Amino acid sequence: MCHLAHPILSFPLHFNNKRRAVTCSTKGHSYAFTGVSMKNSFRLKGRAFALYCVLFILSSAFGFAQNRPSATSPSSVAAVTIKPEPGGQYAGLDRCRPCHPAEARQYSKTPHAALAVSGTAAANGGAVTGCETCHGPGKLHADAQEASKGDETKMAAAAKLIFAFKGNPTQNAARCQQCHATNKEQSKFEHSPHANHGVACGECHATHLVEAGRRPGQLAKNFAQSAFVSVPKLPEENRWLQSSLLRKPQPELCYGCHGNIQAQFALPTHHRVPEGAMKCTDCHSTHGTSNRATLRQVGWDTCATCHTEKRGPFVFEHSAVKVEGCSACHTPHGSVNRMLLTRREERFLCLQCHVNPAAANVPHSRLSFQTRSDCTRCHTSIHGSNFDPSFTH
Repeated sequence: MCHLAHPILSFPLHFNNKRRAVTCSTKGHSYAFTGVSMKNSFRLKGRAFALYCVLFILSSAFGFAQNRPSATSPSSVAAVTIKPEPGGQYAGLDRCRPCHPAEARQYSKTPHAALAVSGTAAANGGAVTGCETCHGPGKLHADAQEASKGDETKMAAAAKLIFAFKGNPTQNAARCQQCHATNKEQSKFEHSPHANHGVACGECHATHLVEAGRRPGQLAKNFAQSAFVSVPKLPEENRWLQSSLLRKPQPELCYGCHGNIQAQFALPTHHRVPEGAMKCTDCHSTHGTSNRATLRQVGWDTCATCHTEKRGPFVFEHSAVKVEGCSACHTPHGSVNRMLLTRREERFLCLQCHVNPAAANVPHSRLSFQTRSDCTRCHTSIHGSNFDPSFTH
């Protein structure tokens, strides 16, 4: 045996002159290069041979590395020309700005502002743009506000002369769906669990940052993990503009309703959502899908986006993965068990399915299953194998 040093890695090399092979092993993995005798192998330059081994090992390792989820890029939204309402009187963007300067200033930074044109609907060829695209005709509202002269009663009455997104969730969401129904992902919102539970677009998104609804006096609930490992946060306005105008950052926004999921992420083993390395929308489509739990992809495909080594296809598939998906064995948000398993002892997890001693999928007799250690001690390729139907390698 010869120990070959390398600036990055060091590992032992085993030369077998009879088989004319060279084997290098590291971290429990061995790599053999046949057709090389001991005599000829020493002719190779040490660093060149070490570099060859390093490149071979790294190329293999990258194929089994877990990926960090890429940023979700929603499909485009086509702007729909809003025709003036019959008999509606429009004030135009220029008349809204003096009374609502903060809203107008923040609105001008959003993608919505790219569609706005100064002037009234009549001056723009009949198309409604600017604030009145969402809020409806504003001339009566503007006239009443100016005539109120500071009278609170008259000002309250004037506020009712324009759509202020204070209706029911269906009415509020319908305003956004005028344009956003053209988006492939957002067009399913009407049939999503959020819509069925009375959650409108404005509950999560803020067209104006001044309406983000943040409460400075309310203490944010942080996890211990975020104090050790976290991703630097953007300034609030930049975060708002770069995250689909969300009122709060993820996962804080989602925790407002999904407190049970927040508790799961506080368990010892969890996906890296509290640390900021992942977001809820990396796995879920909040606007609704035909998949269970509004997953972005069907079953195990969502998990295989990062866990590429589990994707397959394999010659011998584990039916639990294909039929029930990864959640048959794993708890996706958090668990007290290692590897997010649903059971503490792995063999008991397997026995939930492999329990009938007379069944074809239980080759062991009733009392001969391994009483110590885990099933994966022998069935190592439990997610699927290309060599053995018993997943032993």
